[in-house]
Formats: sequence, C-alpha cells, structure tokens
Amino acid sequence: MLDKLEAINAKFTDIGVSLTNPDVVSDQKKYMNLSKEYRKLEKIVVKYNAYKKCLDSHEFAKEVLAEEQDAELREMAKADIITLEEEKAELEETIQQMLIPKDPQDEKNVMLEIRAGAGGDEASIFAGDLVRMYSKFCEKQGWKVALISANNGTSGGFKEAVLKIEGDDVYGTLKYESGVHRVQRVPATETQGRVHTSAATVAAMPEADEVDFELKDSDVKMETSRSGGAGGQNVNKVETKVQLTHGPTGVVVVCSIERTQLGNRLRAMEMLRSKLYEEEVRKHEDAIASKRKTLVSSGDRSAKIRTYNYPQGRITDHRISKTMYNLDDFINGDIQEMIDALMFAENAEKMKAGETA
Repeated sequence: MLDKLEAINAKFTDIGVSLTNPDVVSDQKKYMNLSKEYRKLEKIVVKYNAYKKCLDSHEFAKEVLAEEQDAELREMAKADIITLEEEKAELEETIQQMLIPKDPQDEKNVMLEIRAGAGGDEASIFAGDLVRMYSKFCEKQGWKVALISANNGTSGGFKEAVLKIEGDDVYGTLKYESGVHRVQRVPATETQGRVHTSAATVAAMPEADEVDFELKDSDVKMETSRSGGAGGQNVNKVETKVQLTHGPTGVVVVCSIERTQLGNRLRAMEMLRSKLYEEEVRKHEDAIASKRKTLVSSGDRSAKIRTYNYPQGRITDHRISKTMYNLDDFINGDIQEMIDALMFAENAEKMKAGETA
C-alpha cells in the first residue's frame, strides 16, 4: 500500500507544479482537468501524510519502550503505542477504501428525477420535500442546482420534478439515492390524525455528453403546446412547452421551464439523452450488483430503499439496515452520514470481491 501511496504523492506533486505552468494556465480545459485531478488526489495525500506521521510516532514509541529505563516514560510509551495502533488501523481502512477504483460515471453531473408515487396529494407533497432535501444537500456541497422540469401537485409539491446538478463527483454521491422512498406521517389533509404511507421514486441519472450516447434526430418526435401557469402573455399565447418522444424506446420527456421553444427543446434533448444513457448505465450496474449481496448501487429503480417515519422521527435505509433519528435535520439536507454509510457498505463488498486498484 505504501508504494501506491508514494506513487500517488509523486503524481500529486507533479500536477501541483504543472498547475503553475503558464502554458497549462492558458489552456482552460487542460487546467480544469488537472485541477480536478489535483483535488481528487489531495484527499488521499492528506491521509497518506497522516499515516506516515502515525507510523513515525509508532516507531518512536517502540524505541522509547525498548531503550528507556524510566518507568513513567515506559508507561507513557505503552499508552502511546496502543493509541497509535488504533489510529494506524483506522487510517489503513480509510486509505484502502479511498484506493478502490471509482466508476468512470461517478464524476458526471446528474439529472435527478423525482416522481410522486402511491399516496395521492400527500405523495406529491413528499416529492416536494425530497426536492427541497436534495437541493439543500447539494447547496451544502457547493454544487449548482437547477430545476429544469416540473409538474406541480394540486395541493403542493410536485407530481414530477427534474433537477440538473453540476459539481464534483455528483453521480458518485447521488447514485445511492435511486429507488423508492416511503414516508409515514399524518397528512395535513387528514382530519382523524391517522398515519398514512405514501411514496416517491428517485432516479439519479448521469448526465450524458453527446459522445456518451448518440441520439439521432430522426428517432425523436417533437410536439409543442402552450405552457400553463404564471408567466405573462408570452407563456399563454406562444407554444413554448416541448414534449420529445424517442421512437425506438418510447421514452418521453417534457420541458416548459425556459421562455422559448428552442430553449425548452435544448433542455429536453439534454434530459432525453441522459435518460437513454442512464438505461445503459443501469444495465451495467445490475450486472455488477448481481455479483454482490446488496443492492446498494444497483440499477433497480423499483426497490424500496428508505422509509421516513415522522411519528418516530427516524429514517431507515433498508439496504444496509441503518436507522437514524434526526429526521428533521435529514429532510433539511443533512444526509451525508447516510450516504457515507452506503458508500462504506459498497466499498466493503468491493474489497471482499477483490475490486482494488
């Protein structure tokens, strides 16, 4: 492991030097790619430096124990060795997980589609809660979030919403959120105080570049209509709403966020390309997941993955049997601990399967 870490540290140093080169700085694309790789390697290098410091301290404490005659100093050295061995084990486990190769899709931006499921108006309200939850989480990560498609619920929330999320390792983080999310609570419309169960589905789709998936114009049928809702005379009189249908697969996307038909068509093509590309990624993930015990990052979009129980203030992720009791904070975007646990579970399976660099 040390050999790998030393090689990574050398590469990190080389990239740091390259980023000061005027030729690299003037090439925006090259500079951005190197900066991204630098930030990725920096996380490993920080742990590597902590690991080296721990090894040095451990070796020093062993030397003190072997050579020192003073009883008090020997006891201190013994205590240090115990502490440092625990720290060393924790760092080794963390570094081993960081060295597991990432899926190339992990660095992609995401189209996050959230749909109300069973439960009527309450399901739409819950879908709206999830939209807000993910928006707040993404803002905390410093990611850019844009609502690019929305179908409002009759009593609030969304029947369907699509968020475009841009940033570092977005898909690698949000891919664990795909599946059925279930909520148990007393709806605002319930007069008897009874707890209802509703659901919403989440699909995290890696954004597809044109080179990722070839989408032929001849395969796409476009229909236009007038956008409803507020927005002035232009919205009501001009057919700006765009619906695209992919003939070979029957996949349909609708976009009415932009003020022009061209703007909505470009957005809709982006959504359609990502949906079709996501199907290919899902097949790839299914093939991988079939070799493992859990469905942590499988493409199974119909699996019930998480329950939000309001009466008990808890969230339970059924894939890893993890329960947390901070529902209010969780629904307000504090979901990192759960995502970390899901990542850890998947990486543990990868390590068992020998999927290391």
